[in-house]
Amino acid sequence: MACPMNSFHYNTTFCACNPGYYLNLTTNECTLLRLSAADWLVNSGIDYSLTFPATIFSFDAIKRLTQSQAVFLEATLLMLLSWLFFCFFVRFGKLRDGNGIWFRIRWWISRLDICFATRHWLDDQKVVRKRKTELGGTLSIASWIVFIGLFAALLYQIISKRSVEVHNLRATNAPDLVSFVNDMEFNITTISSMSCSNLRGLGTLVTGNPGFIDHRVVPLSRFANYSCINTSTGPTVTIKCDSCKLFQDSLYISWQFVDLSNNPAAAVGFEFNLTAKNHASKKHTSFVSGTLKNGSNFDDSPVTFRGSDSNMLKFNLFPRIFHNLHGLKLMQPLFHEFLPGSFFREKSQLQASLETPNGGLVNTTVYINFLSAYIVEIDNQNILGPVSFLADLGGLYCISIGIFFFILVQCEFRIKRLRNEDSILRKIRNRRKAQARWDKLRKYVIYTWGCSKMDNDYGNAKRDSSCCTEPCWGNRSAHKCRQQDILESISFNSKIGFPECTHSQDVESCLVETTSKPQGGLSHSKGESALKFEGQRDGKQQSAGSSGGNNSQLQALYSTNDNTLPPPPSLEFKAGSEFDMAEIQKNLQSLYEYSAVLREKLVVAQSKLNDLAMKASYPKPETQT
Repeated sequence: MACPMNSFHYNTTFCACNPGYYLNLTTNECTLLRLSAADWLVNSGIDYSLTFPATIFSFDAIKRLTQSQAVFLEATLLMLLSWLFFCFFVRFGKLRDGNGIWFRIRWWISRLDICFATRHWLDDQKVVRKRKTELGGTLSIASWIVFIGLFAALLYQIISKRSVEVHNLRATNAPDLVSFVNDMEFNITTISSMSCSNLRGLGTLVTGNPGFIDHRVVPLSRFANYSCINTSTGPTVTIKCDSCKLFQDSLYISWQFVDLSNNPAAAVGFEFNLTAKNHASKKHTSFVSGTLKNGSNFDDSPVTFRGSDSNMLKFNLFPRIFHNLHGLKLMQPLFHEFLPGSFFREKSQLQASLETPNGGLVNTTVYINFLSAYIVEIDNQNILGPVSFLADLGGLYCISIGIFFFILVQCEFRIKRLRNEDSILRKIRNRRKAQARWDKLRKYVIYTWGCSKMDNDYGNAKRDSSCCTEPCWGNRSAHKCRQQDILESISFNSKIGFPECTHSQDVESCLVETTSKPQGGLSHSKGESALKFEGQRDGKQQSAGSSGGNNSQLQALYSTNDNTLPPPPSLEFKAGSEFDMAEIQKNLQSLYEYSAVLREKLVVAQSKLNDLAMKASYPKPETQT
């Protein structure tokens, strides 16, 4: 007869596995017993993890991701670095005239300055006012990112560790022990190729300590129900005790396996599982489970248990009262010690034992020690109250704001360009809004006075000379034509000028040129419009007085040569700055004075032309010869 691998012959016809190997009845091979740390489990019966509605959603992935506060801190750091890198990259964008996407992004970043709007750099004797800068917006959002991340970590800590479990020990009385009523179950599996047919001697319970006066021997059926079940790893002895009341501190339960024909009594290990449930509430279950293969503390080599010496498994049971679970009373089983009996390490020794009929036993004893002297009372004690929560929250806010406020102060102190960067963005935006409003006004004027063409580019394109310069014919009144000339002649271009005419014979050509170019000069109606505008701002009398004085100066200046037209006044505008109403009033006043001088010269020229026309209309009397 051929034996499987990792086995040997004994009695010339039978096969047995090597020490540490057992015959797997499923594969019919000798299998080595291997153990790992995962084979040992201890559960108190109380679930301390967060409860989620697992029937609705699957939160296993969330539980794995939120095992510690490090996840929240890493996510906060990632978001902070992303935001700072984005703002640093945006600063390289050109502002230009304020119509680009870079200006809009940088403008809205500056609008996010909600934390440091009143804490920017101030010169001496300056009034504190709100100033929203791009640097302030960047650091404000960064501080809020840090605060929200730290706040999330604080909430996780409060939810997961909002209370501390306190264990108290107190001496027990007899009525306290009587009130512990649990359903207990003991499962001991002998890992081997044996079956329940090899089982003998199960049915006796020994209480008390052997040799002492409290030693008793009673039938096991008075204490619990017992049975044996064949499994793939060996026979399993099951002992169940419903509504069990432990009346002694020490309990011993023993059994043994004997040799059968072609099925010797040998084992390579033991597997146990002890559970305890409250009889009234079976929701909570405490248990201990594990696997044993070698009782030596110095060597973990595989062995085979066989012989008359008993293998003892020691367990402890101690009572616990959970005051935080409505006074739940539950036994906690714990594995204490394993005392190995007879075993063999060498194949020759095992072979000799199998060939000897006297050593065919595997004795097993379960020792249960009930620690009834003390009772463990468990309760929860809150460590975080509303006051401590608000204190922690305020501390996180101060840290978040303080760090980035220090960075803001250092940047504005060392880089002077950052002190007034808000004014640059505001000037560009105000100029763009003023241009947009002026375009709306031009469109309204062109639509109202019937202009057929509009020029959108003031700096490069030239105006159509036929736009709003056609003569007033038909139903158009002279008043509308005059208003049209006045509105078309007003311009905010800083390069406004008039044609220079230095000789009297060029007066007519200069007049034609000024009327065809709205930016070149103002007519008599323009002077009246400017005078009205000045009168509304400064008063009619003051404007009239100043106009008269300036007219007299201009007349005195050009009285030496009546045929010479004065040069147009220069209009002063500060390049790159906002329009000031005082400058506009000053330029309109100069245009008015220049128009007054031109009017006087035109009146003189008109009177001369009328005189010449009258003289030409009367024929000269013929002289008689």
